[in-house]
Amino acid sequence: MSHISSIGAALFSDLSIHVGASLTTDVTLPATPTAITNWASLFTTQAPADGVDSAVGDIASTKFHRIENVREFPSIGTPPNIVKVPVFGQATSQSIQGQADAPQLEVTINYIPTMWASSTLLGQLVGDGVVHAFRFTLLNADPPGFSSVAGATSLGGDTSDGTTTANTQYFWLGKIEALLVKPALTDATTATLTLSIQSDFYGAFTTDTQP
Repeated sequence: MSHISSIGAALFSDLSIHVGASLTTDVTLPATPTAITNWASLFTTQAPADGVDSAVGDIASTKFHRIENVREFPSIGTPPNIVKVPVFGQATSQSIQGQADAPQLEVTINYIPTMWASSTLLGQLVGDGVVHAFRFTLLNADPPGFSSVAGATSLGGDTSDGTTTANTQYFWLGKIEALLVKPALTDATTATLTLSIQSDFYGAFTTDTQP
């Protein structure tokens, strides 16, 4: 499936989280975080997607969980920090890039309480203070699966059909800081998932070949 090449919505964009080896161990940056293959190794096996799995058994060095029912994504990437610098002898000051502040990402989801209960894996990650790995994938088509294809940025299903979907991926380390629920009487109940950023953003990694 071809990648986005015209104006349009990225309807199937996805946010996934790699918990790590345990609920209490911080995930660390790969040895070479600028290489897609090192990040892809953390997102090779999607954990069961029923949303109510216990934490035990759903954590492994290669497993990841999708954060489903996303209603609205924030801007992804490092925000600019433009600094005005006076220059002697010039009529106008210069603009230079200063050190950017880490952004705070707020993801709006359609809230299903059973998927975020304290007994579920995702529920236990809220406010746990532990660093996890995140992957944001920009997609305009529903892929056969969200598992990373080894050595590539394409997403594929099972290995029997070999089909992949072109996409663009961003990776970073962060924490799930809070989940704020907004009850609704006339529409879907929503919640705001707040993520703090603990590393640089790595990407965009965009697939350039397809089978």
